[in-house]
Amino acid sequence: MSNINVLVSGAGGRMGRTVMSAVMEAGDMTLVGGVDPGFSDTLLCELVAGAPREAVAPDVETGIERFKPDVMVDFTTPTALMHNLPTALTKRVACVVGTTGFSEELLREICALCEQCNTPAVIAPNFSIGANLMMKFAAEASALMDYAAIIEAHHENKLDAPSGTALATVERMRRARGDDFAHQQTQHFALEGVRGGEVGGISVQAIRMAGVVANQTVLLGGPGETLRIEHVTTGRECFMPGVLLAVREVRNLEGLTFGLDELLMNT
Repeated sequence: MSNINVLVSGAGGRMGRTVMSAVMEAGDMTLVGGVDPGFSDTLLCELVAGAPREAVAPDVETGIERFKPDVMVDFTTPTALMHNLPTALTKRVACVVGTTGFSEELLREICALCEQCNTPAVIAPNFSIGANLMMKFAAEASALMDYAAIIEAHHENKLDAPSGTALATVERMRRARGDDFAHQQTQHFALEGVRGGEVGGISVQAIRMAGVVANQTVLLGGPGETLRIEHVTTGRECFMPGVLLAVREVRNLEGLTFGLDELLMNT
């Protein structure tokens, strides 16, 4: 397998730094550069020990011109992604995206742009193998249980809520069930919003607090029993096998691939 040159967008963030370390440890990849307007001109080796003595580019266009990557990995924000992804795709650079919180409309635009540019992209709400198994198991159980709830907790700096993982879980559960879950309405609230959001009968609650990386619990209820499916992230390194898998496979795909399902089935 030929070596893959990787550019990391969001290089100064916690996920960006973790991705850079993982790429450097992979035997079939080379970290060629990073992009982050907040760390422009900072050397990569100042962000991650052992990284190249290359200055972080201020934007994706500059990064692509300077580093000539095969694949760009993006962990930024929805606002930044609206510029980063079209720039990379129009320059025929395959993309792996872990940014969450963008709209369905933007997702459709990205899909159309992938087709238009004939350049593939993988967008996954969660790159953890365990989290993807959690979503799979929750979907399989949805046809057999009448009540459902999702409780997700993330670190205090996460900007979007609920998480992309929670929304993807809701979508998979509803699609597998083919109908809404049962949902009893509360008549009197002592605290407004205490039951969280609700989609298709699925209660969804989001928690943001220090001491948490990324956790999600799916609760399914039926007569006399409750099924709990829980995924707990203790470190960001759990996302790296999925990210590296996507980097290796994205150029073999066509158009936009959402989620890791297709990639995991082929491994």
